[in-house]
Amino acid sequence: MDYSDALLRDVLTRAKRVAVVGVSMNPVRASYFVARYLGLRGFDVVPVNPVYAGKVMFGKTIVASLSEVEGAIDIVDIFRRSEAVPEIVEEALAVFPDLQTIWMQIGVEHPAAAALAEARGVTVIQDRCPKIEYQRLFGELRKGGFATGVISSKL
Repeated sequence: MDYSDALLRDVLTRAKRVAVVGVSMNPVRASYFVARYLGLRGFDVVPVNPVYAGKVMFGKTIVASLSEVEGAIDIVDIFRRSEAVPEIVEEALAVFPDLQTIWMQIGVEHPAAAALAEARGVTVIQDRCPKIEYQRLFGELRKGGFATGVISSKL
């Protein structure tokens, strides 16, 4: 998938609340540090994982499913295998009428589920990581000497 920097920047700047589906409490797992990073960047992160339901992570109680989330969600970030995506997308569309974005992590893709969400006007991003894209687009990777393809006067 090829997504413009403008689209990714727009998704990341207009979103306030992110549900991370498949979050792990293990600090070496990508879902843990992505959820932590997003929280540190000002996003209201809602952890979702039935295995850890009821436990507290980053000051938030983990819920078992999207249908248990109170209030609206802007992005549903999916850390599950591709075959689990349709059920998650269907639940997200049913529960969050104003959902802005379905975001599938690196290695996660499902064209049919993506088409279903897009037909409802939801932006879909597949096989990308919001943490990496945020760092790349908002200058954090440049500090480490990485060529990001983004021209800026900031260091």
